[in-house]
Amino acid sequence: MDSIEDVEGQKQKERMLRGESYDASCKLLMLERERAHDICFDFNNTRYEKDRIRIFREELKVNCPEDSQTWVVPPFYCDYGYNIHLGKDVFINMNCVFLDVVKISLGNNCLLGPGVQMYTARHPIDHKLRSTFLEDAREITIGDDCWIGGCAVFCPGSSVGDRVVVGAGAVVTKKFPSDVVIAGTPATIIRHLDPPDGKQREA
Repeated sequence: MDSIEDVEGQKQKERMLRGESYDASCKLLMLERERAHDICFDFNNTRYEKDRIRIFREELKVNCPEDSQTWVVPPFYCDYGYNIHLGKDVFINMNCVFLDVVKISLGNNCLLGPGVQMYTARHPIDHKLRSTFLEDAREITIGDDCWIGGCAVFCPGSSVGDRVVVGAGAVVTKKFPSDVVIAGTPATIIRHLDPPDGKQREA
């Protein structure tokens, strides 16, 4: 029979995955984060790429197609691993951080420069509530064929469409359509790109 602590931990995990307010200090989630951090340590200190990718897929349980090439340059850091979903042929450069409290999705053929940060977690503005370790999260979505410049930051709930270029150091705080170049703090559209033949430009 499950203990009260186990049942409560599972309840908090389910709330977390639904994007609801949950207790990030519950034992189950703390253990899951510790496990992911330990696996990231092993990944970051493994010499051969084929062994790193095995750790990435099988131990960290990042979701990525078996029939594609995935490149991840260490060091790489995340909180859970299983909330990360990668498309085909994704390249992630060194020092990237994915705080994957809820789903982080990258489309096919995405390139991430060094130091890209993706933060799904949100903490309360009120300091008293924040001290209780309650938080929630919002998903981050990156479309196909995107190029994310080094040290760009994606805030909770932000997203970009297909074929988007994100300037180095940009802070992405909202949703952007396909076929644009964005940059700045906070990021804004600085250029519209021609969509592929037969496609309409998004509003």
